[in-house]
Amino acid sequence: MNLEEGVESLKGIGKKTAESLRKGGIKTVRDLFYYLPRSYENFQNLTKIANLKPGKVVIKGQIENLNTHYGRSRRLAVTEGVIKDDTASVRVVWFNQSYRAKQFQKGKTYLFSGNFELKYGRLQLTSPSATLYEEESDGLKNAIRPEKENLGFQPIYSAKLAIKPDQFKKFIKTAKPEIARVPDLLPKASNLKPNLRSESLLKVHFPKDQKEADEGRKYLAYEEIFELILAARLNREENQKLKSEKLPFKAKNTKEIISTLPFTLTPGQKRATWDILQDLEKPVPMNRLLQGDVGSGKTVVAAIAAYQAIKAGAQVALLAPTSILASQHVESLDTLLKPLGVKTALLIGSTKNKAELKKHIKSGDVNLVVGTHAIITDDTEFNNLAFCIIDEQHRFGVAQRQKLLLKSKDGLAPHLLSMTATPIPRSLELTIFGDLEVSTIPEPPKGRMPIKTKIIREMDQTEFLYPKVKEEIKNGRQVYWICKAIEDNPKEETVSVKKQAEKLAKIFPKSKIDFLHGRMKPAEKDEKMLKFQSGKIDILVSTTVVEVGVNVPNATLMVIMDAEGFGLAQLHQLRGRVGRGEHQSFCFLVKSGEEPPSRRLRELEKSTSGFYLAEVDLKIRGPGEIYGSLQSGVLDLRIATFSDTALIRAASKQVNEFMKNDSLENYPELAHTIKKYQQLTTLN
Repeated sequence: MNLEEGVESLKGIGKKTAESLRKGGIKTVRDLFYYLPRSYENFQNLTKIANLKPGKVVIKGQIENLNTHYGRSRRLAVTEGVIKDDTASVRVVWFNQSYRAKQFQKGKTYLFSGNFELKYGRLQLTSPSATLYEEESDGLKNAIRPEKENLGFQPIYSAKLAIKPDQFKKFIKTAKPEIARVPDLLPKASNLKPNLRSESLLKVHFPKDQKEADEGRKYLAYEEIFELILAARLNREENQKLKSEKLPFKAKNTKEIISTLPFTLTPGQKRATWDILQDLEKPVPMNRLLQGDVGSGKTVVAAIAAYQAIKAGAQVALLAPTSILASQHVESLDTLLKPLGVKTALLIGSTKNKAELKKHIKSGDVNLVVGTHAIITDDTEFNNLAFCIIDEQHRFGVAQRQKLLLKSKDGLAPHLLSMTATPIPRSLELTIFGDLEVSTIPEPPKGRMPIKTKIIREMDQTEFLYPKVKEEIKNGRQVYWICKAIEDNPKEETVSVKKQAEKLAKIFPKSKIDFLHGRMKPAEKDEKMLKFQSGKIDILVSTTVVEVGVNVPNATLMVIMDAEGFGLAQLHQLRGRVGRGEHQSFCFLVKSGEEPPSRRLRELEKSTSGFYLAEVDLKIRGPGEIYGSLQSGVLDLRIATFSDTALIRAASKQVNEFMKNDSLENYPELAHTIKKYQQLTTLN
């Protein structure tokens, strides 16, 4: 079986279904086989409804009278009905899962697993999982004899667009013979027996118990870690073959710029600066990642390095993801470098006299170019580009980064410094970014006060939140108010930017309120952000378009609606928009529904350390969600848990053996699968 064939090559998947799967990102046989269950349900201990007792229960029955209604604010969707078996019936309720109303077929029997509890004075089954109970044609039920009423250990798959969880179960079941024939991927090692991949896939999709499922997942995770580490090592080898211009370190230049700073560098800034200055002296290109929490002072470090490069005769380019961020960088860099004779220019979409500016860049009159995608257009040429800085580098695709790197001259590769405010857990540094040198600024600048964070329920805004907003505005401060949606959507119970702005205008009639979202034209977005920066807006209602790079020291209050709908890293980034000045700042995480706060909200409430939260996020969500989205789909981790250091050490050891004794040419499938990882940070 060729795992790179389209999913339609599998029995039971027609053109229409294949198209639906492709829209969900499942294009090949490999994608489907590696679409692993999100969890498992143990249906071995069925309870008759008449015998239910409070606690975790599994029941089998048909559902009736299912309907959805909403609370007074339409923020809480309650879907409820009745489950019946041959002994009795029980009330079932789901909160904010309105899709359940259309999930069940009349007359079909389902298995339900959840908590049977006393709620609001009534016994009910609360938010259970549900899976279709099917009788097999050979007289067996889910591969277990019916007389035992023992349904075994069942995988639960996540839905993908129009493809329901039970459909995935059916696809995998049909493909079981093909899965059993999947060849091994990794090179043979002394400690690995044959057919491990096929065995592991079968254990994950068809386990007899949790232990077997964990065994299968562990090997597949090992595979993935091996691929990542091997890709990183190969990248490092390739990068070391390249040549770059040596930019010699001169202590007097560094002392000169540091003496102009109105503050003292933190120990982390000093270490990072020295790392970079040493790299710039080498004849091979620097490939370094500078990571620091929001507001840790990465730009100052980049400025010192840029000045060293410019004094050595090189041009420097800084690529930023938004016009606002590029403009802020120019403002701060110009303040630092103009007194030292450095010519800085801003090149963004709205730059006037672009053609004239590009002539000066080509001639070398401009030392430092800061901009957005306008920097990487074909008609932007440099005289001697030898140092590239990419801010929030994960927001640029591989092709965009390569276009910037190709603008150097004479076949020399430029030195590359990537910056990110999304801290990377140490275990990921060893794997995904194993080909990068990493410098870390662990501490915030002196004088910054930690942001006070509080979780509140939506119904408690009047009591806790609105008085605080009035107080901050009265004291001359400003407020961010974050919403997920731009406009109201009847299918979603989320607060929209436009509705929230209208509501706040009534609550705070004397305040200046405006809104901002990603669908606006760049010029309009920039205009509103500049108004907010200049203090002409008291409350800015916005989507996450303000997540990165916006610096408004006077903003002291961040309100995030529907906070449960955001990832931990994103919440931390949003919170980092406040706390950038001398005043105490606050963040309110507003949640809807009756359920207790999730772990990620509780962790955010107790900690302001991005490095700690990155480790927590890794454990809660796994690396696929965090860094898959971060790398714009290039990195799509699905299985591995990088908190397993023993697994990392074992894979690293096998990679070392492979690099010494074998060649990737002997393993075409492995070579194909690691290509996507090799593209992440390679310079060529």
